[in-house]
Amino acid sequence: MTGRYKAYSEYKEYNSAWFDFLPSHWQSVSLKWTSHLYSGGTPSKDNLSFWENGSIPWLNSGAVNQSLIEKPSAFITRDAFNNSSAKWIPKQSLVMALAGQGKTKGMVAQLAIDSTCNQSMAAIVPSKDISSRFLFWWLTSNYQKIRNMAGGDLRDGLNLELLGSISSPIFDRKEQQKIANFLDHETAKIDTLIAKQEKLIELIQEKRQAVISNAVTKGLNPDVPMKDSGVEWLGEVPEHWDRSRLGFECSVKARLGWKGLKADEYVPEGYIFLATPNIKGSDIDFENVNYITKQRYDESPEIMLQENDLLVTKDGSTTGTTNLVRSLPEPATVNSSIAVIRSRGNIHPEYLYYFFVSTYTQNVIKRMQGGMGVPHLFQADLRWFHILLPSNIEQKSIAKYLDIQTAKCDLIIKKATNAIQLMKERKTALILAAVTGKIDVRDWQPKGIQ
Repeated sequence: MTGRYKAYSEYKEYNSAWFDFLPSHWQSVSLKWTSHLYSGGTPSKDNLSFWENGSIPWLNSGAVNQSLIEKPSAFITRDAFNNSSAKWIPKQSLVMALAGQGKTKGMVAQLAIDSTCNQSMAAIVPSKDISSRFLFWWLTSNYQKIRNMAGGDLRDGLNLELLGSISSPIFDRKEQQKIANFLDHETAKIDTLIAKQEKLIELIQEKRQAVISNAVTKGLNPDVPMKDSGVEWLGEVPEHWDRSRLGFECSVKARLGWKGLKADEYVPEGYIFLATPNIKGSDIDFENVNYITKQRYDESPEIMLQENDLLVTKDGSTTGTTNLVRSLPEPATVNSSIAVIRSRGNIHPEYLYYFFVSTYTQNVIKRMQGGMGVPHLFQADLRWFHILLPSNIEQKSIAKYLDIQTAKCDLIIKKATNAIQLMKERKTALILAAVTGKIDVRDWQPKGIQ
């Protein structure tokens, strides 16, 4: 990182968890001495009038997912403001999530508007000697350290006292702003490159899905005569293809409830017990699994896995997730959220896999769920599911073709994903180097400006 940029001429050491050394003309000070810190409040949700036709912007902790907040989460009324602990936060100030779902805790954002916030957020209003934009980048660079002050990824929340104890550099405000301008410019360039790679991944994923769907519903020969499939949303299919029901061609089995099985019955070693997260990847994860006893394994012989079994998630938000048991390192079974579909010999397993991950099948699965609060696929619905049947030779040809085509797509996606990861790492390193003075950007100018 320092190769492209010069360093400061002199540094001094610090015995601090926040930095090892800083440029000699910088100082270290706790955040509580440079910024006004306070939390907000939430007007009563029971009083609907507080939330109707309001004009005062109000933020919940999810708002920090925008690094620059231009729109509030909601509006509250003047009466709501006066009857709660909500407080005004001036624009250009920062807000940090003290608690929140997932990665929200510890995230920081800058306000482009005057606003109020809830009690799970802290307002950070810097003094006139502090560039709020520099402080944004400083806190952003220390996101994980700040989370670790309150249990890391655990649900423990931050508080104003912890926030006030954060050390930050203080030095000439113009120099702070110069660093902030540099980071705004350079990280925007990196973000643009990341966005291009993300768009490439999106396009390749769409192409991959289109190739699969076309092959399993139209075949590989574009010149064959076609006929109406007789199935809604499917359209025409090759004239020589047959159509059947999944239950006629495959057994469809699933665990009958949990049969009393509880998590505290898991054992350190035994029989692999797959759950939905284990089948979400490109290959089944047989490593990060739970184990059950032989007795528990033996009580459900109908779902003892075999190679070439198709596994389909039938419960929850991932309903329809599909994977194929291409190899079986140890005896394994599945939990009650996964259906086991086993060909009776007329369907090639790889073809069946591609048929299930096709857009057509996934859309049918969504319609089968019927708008239920908790998505669920019934075994009876799966058995009655329409499936297209080319000859066994053609099924194998389609599967082989798709193996090759999807591998090409997956390689491009992998390269783009790796590129994104490298760019994110570079962005993180650049921010940290700039806000700790490891690089000197005081003479930096955007290209084209002299």
